This record gives sequence, structure tokens and C-alpha cells, in this order.
Amino acid sequence: MTEAIIQIKDLTISFKTYAGNLKAIRGIDLSLYPGETLAIVGESGSGKSVTTRSLMGLLAKNATIEAGEIIYHDQNLLKLSKKEMENIRGSQIAMIFQDPMTALNPTLTIGRQITEILIRKRGFSHSDARKEAINLLDLCGIIQAETRIDHYPHQFSGGQRQRIVIAIALAGDPEVLIADEPTTALDVTIQAQIIELLEKIQKEKNMTIIFITHDLGVVANVADRIAVMYAGKIVEIGSVDDIYYHPQHPYTWGLLTAMPTISKQDHLYAIPGSPPDLLNPPKGDAFAYRSEFALAIDFEEEPPMFEVSPGHYAATWLLHPMAPKITPPASIQERYRHYQEKQTHDKLARKEVSYE
Repeated sequence: MTEAIIQIKDLTISFKTYAGNLKAIRGIDLSLYPGETLAIVGESGSGKSVTTRSLMGLLAKNATIEAGEIIYHDQNLLKLSKKEMENIRGSQIAMIFQDPMTALNPTLTIGRQITEILIRKRGFSHSDARKEAINLLDLCGIIQAETRIDHYPHQFSGGQRQRIVIAIALAGDPEVLIADEPTTALDVTIQAQIIELLEKIQKEKNMTIIFITHDLGVVANVADRIAVMYAGKIVEIGSVDDIYYHPQHPYTWGLLTAMPTISKQDHLYAIPGSPPDLLNPPKGDAFAYRSEFALAIDFEEEPPMFEVSPGHYAATWLLHPMAPKITPPASIQERYRHYQEKQTHDKLARKEVSYE
């Protein structure tokens, strides 16, 4: 199997607040592989952004990394000095932030903001940096880049500003690109364009992408694997097909059921209740208090990660051999049927190929 670019091991992060220590990340294990797009999905406050900001060394001052390692090319990022992280940030691991207007400096032209990175991180001359900045803007879909390179952020639309932020992230020629909800502030049409752009860039540059979102529908066609987060933990991880068509955790069931569909619906489903207070995380499975499928053990003991199939894991006691058989929601059962049909179709297709 291909060796992971990044390995997160037992990462535990808390934030010191006036009310006490907020346990934002509670023992995460996660691997990222070359050339893949890994989507991290979950409600606001589940720990998605905190996890990826720890990769960049961009945690808030009140954050404490209580345990864990982040191994990148045989070095633990959590042990590096501020200067060493500055050398990695932007040139090896880069980030696209959610709000492009706050990510851009309103007093500098977009050309200046891109060329600064090219000069500082990659050693370009001023003239070569300007040429490369135009190429990056053109790659990211900015029309008339030769002229618009001298414009200021306020002279661009929201979608164009997000493209500029992507160009800035690409300026350091990173190996890993983190996209932190890059389409949240955009309308549906522009969202699709930005996702298509990220797919194009990944193929052209063979880049590895971490895509953070609260919307499972956004990553359906862009991700290779999906990690579902809840209350500071990964509760399910697998391929796109695993998560969309063969989900196992009740929280994943809830996220999928809550997705709008074009079919007739009397009402849009919403997961009942609210995420737990991470100042005092609940005992057992944190989702148990919101789940109609919770077992008695869920309120007493935290479930381990059970292997569903190679690469597909879920932290739910429903997968224990002694657990009672539970009937998932109707929409999830329908997804299971599609999954089984797809598996049968793929097997038949492989047999036909082998006979040729």
C-alpha cells in the first residue's frame, strides 16, 4: 500500500476558556495519502478546522496540544520550531480559507500578494514572479489576468476572490492543499465552479487535498475518502461509496438523511438535539443522546473503531457481534440497495473483462 504523506496519531487538543478547558479534539488518528482528496465532514464545532489548522501550526494562543503526533515526511510537525513551521507553511502545506475577503489584504494588489510568496518561498525574481502570478491567475480562471493582476480585492466578485485565494495558495507549489469550507460563502453555481477548479488543479499538479465541509453533498464528486467527525472525534471513515451507500454510524445516517433531494419530501429531516458541551464531554458515545438507535452501552462506554471492510471503519456499538439488529432509516436502506446493485454490476463487469 502507498505510504501516507501525513499521519495524525492520537491528536488531542483543548482550548483554555473562562468556563474551563474545552476538549476540541479528543484522540484523532488519520492518514493522508499522495494524490487523494480526503473530505472531512461534520457539523460546526465538530473539530474539522482545528484538526487541519494544527497541520499548519495556526492554532489560537489559548490552544494546548495535550497529546499526539503529526508525522509529515518523517518529522513531527508538533515538535518543530516556529521558524521551521514557517518554512513548511505555504511551500509544502498550504491552506484556502473560508472567507476570501478576510484572507486577502485589501490594501495590496492581488499581484503583489501572489508575487511576494513566489519571491520569498521559491526564490523568483520580480519579473519572473509577475509572469508566474499571471499564469496562476489564468490557471484559476481569472479572465484578462495580465490586466487584472494590478487590481485590488474589492474590484473582484466573491467567486473571483476565492479563485485568487486559490492562486495564492498554489504560489508556494505545495504538496498538500487544505481547503477549509472554500465554497460556503458562494452561491450554488459558483460552488460548482470552484470544486471543478480544485479537481482540475489536483489532476494537473498531482496535489493532495484535504477538503473541509459541513455538507456531504458538496464532496460527492470530488472526494476519494471521507472522514466523518463528531464532537472532536472521527466516528466513521471510508471511501466515498462506503460513506454514501454503505454508512454504518447513526450520525452519518443523520447527515445523509438531512441532505435535500429532488424527490418529493413532506419536510426536510434535521438531526434532533445539539452537539454535546465539550467542556464536559459525555460518557460513552457522544452522539448517543441524539440517536434513536442508541444502545444502553452507548451511555456507558465509548465504542472502538470497528472494521466494516478494508479501509472502512465506524465507531459504533451497533457493529459489535452481540449488538441487536437495527433497521436503519428508509433513506439509508435505499442507499444500501443501490450499493448492493453497484457491487453486483461491478462484479459482472470484471467478469466480462476477464472473458475477453
